[in-house]
Amino acid sequence: MVEELDIEEEVLENVTTCPACQLDSGHEVLRERKVGKGVDFLLKCQECSNVHTVEFREPPAIMIPFILTDGPTSELVELELDADEILEIDDRFEDSDMEWKIHRIDDKDGNARSSLRADKVARVNALRTDMVRVRLTMTRGEHSTSDSILVPEGEMFSGGTLITINDEDWRIRAIHTGSGRTMKGTVRSENIRRIYLHSPEVMRRPDPKTPQERRQAWKEGRLGYNPEPEIPVKTHRISRPNNRRRKRPRS
Repeated sequence: MVEELDIEEEVLENVTTCPACQLDSGHEVLRERKVGKGVDFLLKCQECSNVHTVEFREPPAIMIPFILTDGPTSELVELELDADEILEIDDRFEDSDMEWKIHRIDDKDGNARSSLRADKVARVNALRTDMVRVRLTMTRGEHSTSDSILVPEGEMFSGGTLITINDEDWRIRAIHTGSGRTMKGTVRSENIRRIYLHSPEVMRRPDPKTPQERRQAWKEGRLGYNPEPEIPVKTHRISRPNNRRRKRPRS
């Protein structure tokens, strides 16, 4: 049998690099003094007993311009950040009780960066993410109108389903994404470019009767899960020869 060894983990407090022995070692705090918004610590290294001072200073706060985009509207605001804070694309933050995601970061030379320290940032573009504005094209007969709705991020929309807009029912005819359109698929709200809606009355078709019509209706999902069409019973007319002689008209 393998004997289990009791390994005691050494817990070091106030770990920092000692300038004398160049080791990341625990330190004993000899004195603590506040300096402005920072603190000076007088420390004693537990490895070499060297005594040295470590200064902790809060980074200065700076104001960064943010362009906050909520659907078709954008607003320029200034947000306070620590100068050494790192900003990255897709970082999320809250402002005005709304959630935003960083979409673009520009440095002071006007170049787009994927990540950058706050004191080197010229401007940040952010998109609202807790709610998504979805554009609509609503068609009734030959007339189409445009509108938009505000929905939660992650809400799913499926082609062929009914949704209610302004107390009216509409059927999703197609969903346009960045890569194409789908008529029966399901798409998350943040991936939707536009939803095409038709009035259910306009889209209603007569009941399929022939085998071809029923099979096509099944492909479109209008017959549920029954792929086999009902073949109508054909009635055949039996024609019998007429052997009766025609009477000649009297002269």
